[in-house]
Amino acid sequence: MSASTPETVWARRVTDGVEPKNVIIAVLPVLGTLRYGLTGLGWGLFAVIFAAILPTWFIKRGMRQGHWEDRHVGQRQRRLVVIPFIMLSVLASLGVMLWAGAPADMTAMVVAMFAALVPIMVITVWWKVSVHTAVASGAVACLAIALGPWWLLTYPLVAAIAWSRVVLRDHTLAQTVVGAVVGAVSAGLAFWASR
Repeated sequence: MSASTPETVWARRVTDGVEPKNVIIAVLPVLGTLRYGLTGLGWGLFAVIFAAILPTWFIKRGMRQGHWEDRHVGQRQRRLVVIPFIMLSVLASLGVMLWAGAPADMTAMVVAMFAALVPIMVITVWWKVSVHTAVASGAVACLAIALGPWWLLTYPLVAAIAWSRVVLRDHTLAQTVVGAVVGAVSAGLAFWASR
């Protein structure tokens, strides 16, 4: 763990404040509401349960049982347990959403989340790619496709997240850049193709 300096304090605030679950909790309801009103909000909140709340419960349960040391699951090998759980949870929500006829952009967003997890899982077998930057970058790409290119102006937030992960020595610069590219490409393409 890094020594506590003003830089590391701010880096920790960014890392914890814009962690993947918080990005998901913010983005899904925003997308749903802006595209479909209250119906979209409802589907966004439904997807949040499976994409953020259940994975957070799983991670906290693992911490209590001593399987991993922190909520960001810093050890690469342990992510190989967490990521498949998240993938199954996301697939479960997708199944229900398809069965129930959820709006197109909401199901496309869940497809995009799953699509981003596939290369993240494969890369994680050998290397500790940044899930923080992958999720944030994928979210920006999907929002830009769904709501307009002005959302691309939020990419500096992805850069701030990358900075925080590097300052805290949780990732190298390369791991954050690869995460951002993988997230944007895989989630963006899957979202665009699934609409």
